[in-house]
Amino acid sequence: MEGGRSVKGNNVRLSEGDLEFPLESDLEKFACGFAKVLRAPMVIWLEGDLGTGKTAFTRALIHALGYEGKVKSPTYTLLEEYRPGSLQVLHMDLYRISDPGELEFLGLEDMLDEQTILLIEWPDKGGCWLPEPDFMFRFAYASRGRDLHWTACTDAAREVDFPT
Repeated sequence: MEGGRSVKGNNVRLSEGDLEFPLESDLEKFACGFAKVLRAPMVIWLEGDLGTGKTAFTRALIHALGYEGKVKSPTYTLLEEYRPGSLQVLHMDLYRISDPGELEFLGLEDMLDEQTILLIEWPDKGGCWLPEPDFMFRFAYASRGRDLHWTACTDAAREVDFPT
């Protein structure tokens, strides 16, 4: 993995990096490790072409956070909510919206609190209606499996001991 570094006090934290996932099981292992260090509140934008791993990562992350039920893709419902323990995980998929203004009536701001992790697929379609990300994850096809380029955008994200 290669990554940029940011310095805070005596701790050196990665602020961006690249990971490779030759197999979907590697992506799931990463999601499990990330779940162990992830703290709410957190907003994560998930970018990438269809089939690059956004939903697979989200499903694995939600299960790793402790949710035991079925994790559905919100492609047609726009938003799915999960309650693993004391957390609220909101998973949005904006692929099918044609106008960012459609999000105005969703009341997203009213749903967010200190115990919320918000995962947004296709955030570029959300315009100004979305909160700024703490993390940006960009998934891509690779010669072997998938690649992930991640960026920690906020101090809260830079405090996460990112699994590598």
